[in-house]
Amino acid sequence: MNVIRINSAHTTLDSSLEIVKNARKVSDKIAILIDTKGPEIRLTEMNPPEGFKVKAGDIVYIADDIKGVSGNFLLYTNYGDFVKDVPVGASVLIDDGELKMTVAEKKNGKLKCIVENDGVIKGKKSINVPNVSIKLQSVTQKDHDFIVWAIENDLDFVAHSFVRSKADLEEVNKIIRKHNSHLKVIAKIENREGVDNIDEILDNCYGVMVARGDLGVEIEAEKIPVIQRSIIRKGHTKQKPVIIATQMLHTMIDNPRPTRAEVSDVANAIYQSTDAIMLSGETANGKYPVEAVKTMTNIALEIEQQINPSTDIKLENVTWHTAEVLARSLVYATCQLPIRAIVIDTMTGRTGRYVSAFRPKVPIFSKCYKPYVMRELALSYGVYSYFVSPAPSKDDFVKESAQTLLDEKMVSETDMIGVLAGSFGVQAGASFIEISTVDKMIS
Repeated sequence: MNVIRINSAHTTLDSSLEIVKNARKVSDKIAILIDTKGPEIRLTEMNPPEGFKVKAGDIVYIADDIKGVSGNFLLYTNYGDFVKDVPVGASVLIDDGELKMTVAEKKNGKLKCIVENDGVIKGKKSINVPNVSIKLQSVTQKDHDFIVWAIENDLDFVAHSFVRSKADLEEVNKIIRKHNSHLKVIAKIENREGVDNIDEILDNCYGVMVARGDLGVEIEAEKIPVIQRSIIRKGHTKQKPVIIATQMLHTMIDNPRPTRAEVSDVANAIYQSTDAIMLSGETANGKYPVEAVKTMTNIALEIEQQINPSTDIKLENVTWHTAEVLARSLVYATCQLPIRAIVIDTMTGRTGRYVSAFRPKVPIFSKCYKPYVMRELALSYGVYSYFVSPAPSKDDFVKESAQTLLDEKMVSETDMIGVLAGSFGVQAGASFIEISTVDKMIS
């Protein structure tokens, strides 16, 4: 695995810190991502705790009182203006869409809802209102506390939930700037507003996560594959990592093997050129967490061999054209020459993201001059990173890079590799390509 995700909705600061400590005992290269709860609407506590049964056609009322206790066909939510914001005719989905109600009337400060299917309504369950703009604050106090905690503990990414526009991201970025942190923001796309505003969102974050669980509740299921493909394409051209998440190997929560359809789903995301594929319940509480990671890894390694480099892709928002041209040229060279690996150096990770965007068939070994950049590139397609000190000269860098790959048995002495680096100091950016066999580079 390359990145660990901690879901703050199900952890405390103390239990999250244990995960961080354990991860760092294993590797200094694995990135850690904290997932905020975000502007989420849930039912209040229920009395009785087991909830109550409803049948299609029943009437259920919703009122505004964040301290109210739900029960007996009257529901309250954790959002004080729910009745005000939700119009007549809207669909109210409870527990990730397990139960659907339609708002028939708004009167005396209550919503009169008609139940559409049989089910049980329990306390603390999620509520979605598709195609309705809810004016929730983007960053809750709990989110704020977790973001500051992530900064203090040198985490790498914060995945902000239910991002609707760049304004939601600005609230998170404001906290990060205040603490002068390198923490990078991943925008979770899980509602209609997020999909509609995807371009401005991509321009204001490090990367995005297509969270298909909540997205599938908010938007018709048959539209999700189209949206997924579109977001991957947009992220790819902007060199913004894209994570595809939710139910990728869902049956492995209870079974040691996935279904053929799940294997195809994971493969499809990779064929579409996503950077990362994510497990959720499979590793959070499933019976076969290690097997699930191995299965996903095996699928990825197999499918990656079938993908052709994207040297014809037109990159957007390029800030260092020399590095882009050299990256494109080196990846093209891997199609014409028996190059077994690409080696780069990078101060900010930019060159690594450029090379990754062209999707070479060979691995990219990135020599990074900052530990957090090494971990950030764990989220980019095909990149394996190392933290190193700057070499005295260009020749020293080439020699040391070749020697490292040889020592770690990544290549043999007669293998050809390509090096993309800079001749004018680590701050000056990429300036040259060198292609030769390992033994010649070392000598």
